[in-house]
Amino acid sequence: MKYTQLPHTDIEVSKICLGTMTWGNQNTEEEGHEQMDYALDQGINFFDTAELYPIPAHPDRHSLTEKIIGTWFKKNGNRDKVILASKIAGKADFTKFIRTTGFTRESIIEALEGSLKRLQTDYIDLYQLHWPERNTNYFGKRGYTHEVTDYWEDNIHQVLETLRDLMREGKIRHVGISNETPWGAMRFLEESKVHASLPRMITIQNPYSLLNRLFEVGLAEISMREHMGLLAYSPLGFGVLSGKYLGDRLPEGSRIKLFPNYTRYSSKTAVLATQKYYELAQEHNISLAQMALAYVNSKPFLTSNIIGATSMKQLKENIGSIDITLTSEIMEGIEKIHEEHPNPAP
Repeated sequence: MKYTQLPHTDIEVSKICLGTMTWGNQNTEEEGHEQMDYALDQGINFFDTAELYPIPAHPDRHSLTEKIIGTWFKKNGNRDKVILASKIAGKADFTKFIRTTGFTRESIIEALEGSLKRLQTDYIDLYQLHWPERNTNYFGKRGYTHEVTDYWEDNIHQVLETLRDLMREGKIRHVGISNETPWGAMRFLEESKVHASLPRMITIQNPYSLLNRLFEVGLAEISMREHMGLLAYSPLGFGVLSGKYLGDRLPEGSRIKLFPNYTRYSSKTAVLATQKYYELAQEHNISLAQMALAYVNSKPFLTSNIIGATSMKQLKENIGSIDITLTSEIMEGIEKIHEEHPNPAP
């Protein structure tokens, strides 16, 4: 395994992070435990979860993923071997069953206490805001359209104050953002610069893959200049970049088969680009999945690449990508395809 550091800390994390959002729906508790056992044995010490998981969000499955991680900690007594990240759900129609009060002080405290209880731990190493409260472009929205009905009031100072207080209590070690824009990232950073007592957001968890490189527009420069590390999610685009859906295939048990509305990475242009990437991988005798993951792993702004799997076979292949270095010919081929089919899946 290869390791990086969480920015502005001395915490070493594996460059491959174990994603968990299928546990409790597509994966059982036993399978989740098996994945964590294997990942830890392979040197992965960084796990990412959220109070929202498993996906898709549903009242009957609310926070089952955190509970599965909690029972694994209790069974093995190995909490100290894992750098644990979780998230508070944002304000949205599909999370009304969790809460409707956004990132108020009371909401953050309630969310954190619930996560700590389910995870059976006294602290979370990296606590993240899952998505912005304000209306902006995330979750597949390509551009920003200002809405005059957006009554969001800038509460970033208050959010950071609450997180600071929880850090002082020892319940959170560090904080990060997720699904954020360049404006949001800089707004958080500037607030903590102006007010030295407020915590700095050290990571940003956003989508990044061969099909979605929008992070490179604005956020990559922020990441490098401000030392805010990317935690890349959906590096395989809901499994699309494994190639398993090419040729109009829809494998039984696959995410898109189970959840047909998950079309973020399945547009006609995304499928066309995926076919081109698949052909490039075949030319160089490498699997499309490992090529896609190795590309993400190569980026200088990356802190950790969040992989997810529903089978042990997938998990082993994904973790194995850490040992692959793409040749200059492959990198040139990727850039050529990207020029022809730029960011087909925002």
